[in-house]
Amino acid sequence: MIRTGIAGAAGRMGRMLISAAAEFPDLTISAAIEAASSSLVGADSGELAGAGTNGVLVGGDLTSAAGSFDVLIDFTIADATAQNLEICATSGKRMVIGTTGLSAAQRDRLEVLGEQMAIVIAPNFSVGVNATFKLVEIAAEIFGDDVDIEVVEAHHRHKVDAPSGTAIRLGEAAAEALDRKLSDVAVFGREGMTGERDRQTIGFHSLRASDVVGEHTVVFAGTGERVEITHRAHSRLNFAQGALRAAAWIADKEVGVFDMQDVLGLR
Repeated sequence: MIRTGIAGAAGRMGRMLISAAAEFPDLTISAAIEAASSSLVGADSGELAGAGTNGVLVGGDLTSAAGSFDVLIDFTIADATAQNLEICATSGKRMVIGTTGLSAAQRDRLEVLGEQMAIVIAPNFSVGVNATFKLVEIAAEIFGDDVDIEVVEAHHRHKVDAPSGTAIRLGEAAAEALDRKLSDVAVFGREGMTGERDRQTIGFHSLRASDVVGEHTVVFAGTGERVEITHRAHSRLNFAQGALRAAAWIADKEVGVFDMQDVLGLR
């Protein structure tokens, strides 16, 4: 059994992960971590997730819990994830990271730590989204420089970063296929007298509304026709299932930084 810890256990994704773990016979939830200040520290994590009592109490200190898990799944916030990475590296643990909004410095540090531990990090753990990444790459290769590319994403009103990490990765997939560097061609929203569109650019647009789980569309617009590749998430269950699948996959890896394309064999 792969002993699995959940960081952010009381959050929406944390609870979903604990509940969905029952579908993975090779995994067992052995640790649940929340901020030390949380009123839910000490609660039974199974009951918290609506999955029945599991005897794993929510703790407030990852360091003291490190001996109880082999892989930590982290869907928290950037600063918490950065701290958790250091603890897991020191403790010889593996990590599956779904946190978005890491700074450039935090991402650089993650790459360094990947030389001494195994990490799966992805902007989206949905199998469908990762298939979409591949489809966007193929479409960009087919259309080449003869289309305008725009990425439109929508999420719930509580999401704090924009564009979503998934939207950025979709843009990167298109840009890489066209031998462009996304940081050189990305345009985030438009306002005022923007001038004529540069075909080399890739536009990003973000919607935040109500309880939208997640929607992403990449538009390839050419003269006289338009192709749209869309993924819509109906619940967070698919994200949880993908992250748990990644935890099972990384359990026998020693070092390296991977993503869901690696987990799914899409490289």
